[in-house]
Amino acid sequence: MTVKTLTINEQLISAHEEQTILEAAQDSGIHIPTLCHLEGVTDVGACRLCLVEVTGTQKLLPACVTKVAEDMEVCTNSKRLQQYRRMIIEMLFAEGNHICSVCVANGNCELQDLAIEMGMDHVRLDYQFPKRKVDASHDRFGIDHNRCVLCTRCVRVCDEIEGAHTWDMAGRGTNSHVITDLNQPWGTSQTCTSCGKCVNACPTGALFYQGSSVGEMKHDRAKLEFLVTAREKHQWLF
Repeated sequence: MTVKTLTINEQLISAHEEQTILEAAQDSGIHIPTLCHLEGVTDVGACRLCLVEVTGTQKLLPACVTKVAEDMEVCTNSKRLQQYRRMIIEMLFAEGNHICSVCVANGNCELQDLAIEMGMDHVRLDYQFPKRKVDASHDRFGIDHNRCVLCTRCVRVCDEIEGAHTWDMAGRGTNSHVITDLNQPWGTSQTCTSCGKCVNACPTGALFYQGSSVGEMKHDRAKLEFLVTAREKHQWLF
């Protein structure tokens, strides 16, 4: 496999030609914020938080889906990028109904962590206060669409790891939302295996275990990594 040499934040690194900028940066200990990326499933570039500057192009490129190239020069932490990222986080908060103080994932939420990382102490946009539903029809789990950030992690995990493809996307623009099967209540789904992978993949408190109270939501990422390793390398490591 061909090795590419590139520069990220003036640091010279090497990466395999099939790696993305995000993967190369992570291997070298360089942090790039992201919300839709999840180890073990394909990347879709949905959240745009991993946008980086690449010398030679005026466009900002998503690091999670941009392959490395020889002599590529990448900047991940410019003032321009920080402003973009903070604006994206503010838009997510303004577009949804994220009230951390009463959320099951309070203190264990990637959106919350990113807001702190970006120094977001207030939202400069008008809140939309959309009317969204909570589906608690499932025996074990529930989904609160008010907290969903449309990262599609649940869709990809259910499709690529569990193989059920219970989750999908419906609607356009501000009406976009995740659905189960043909937009039916989760509890009536005939494809859901109740494995809980989607709940563990969710970065916020949108997907939760029934009975979870404020701050009680815990995401077991190790479970997903274990399953991916078992599938791809046929290694059952306990």
